[in-house]
Amino acid sequence: MSQIVDIPQELKDSLRKFRFARRNAGSAALVVKINKQKLIMEEVEQFDNISIEDLAEELPEASPRYVVLSYELKHDDGRTSFPLVLINWTPLGSETGLMTLHAGSLIAFQNTVDVSKVCKRSHRYRNDSLT
Repeated sequence: MSQIVDIPQELKDSLRKFRFARRNAGSAALVVKINKQKLIMEEVEQFDNISIEDLAEELPEASPRYVVLSYELKHDDGRTSFPLVLINWTPLGSETGLMTLHAGSLIAFQNTVDVSKVCKRSHRYRNDSLT
């Protein structure tokens, strides 16, 4: 199947490494954007041991991003796991063409990351948080 936006092998390798990284505590995030001129996805930054509030502050106010989040989950039986969730960050006021590319590439990116949980977050004001 043909895609409008390419996911380079370098990004796929980075996503795989992020997915299988050993974590002891806290949340980690990998942020990806679409380069509209090259029609490829690019890694923007990785964060280790970042709070959800701090992550929200790091995300742009007018540009969509895919955020792969690994968060600490404590189970009732005492186990700790670090599940992955994909956050579809779509701030209001983003450029229409970029939002169209972003929306059209979400499923391909979700399949590449291999996550079943996707959260959409439309950002109105800087005072909003991811929670």
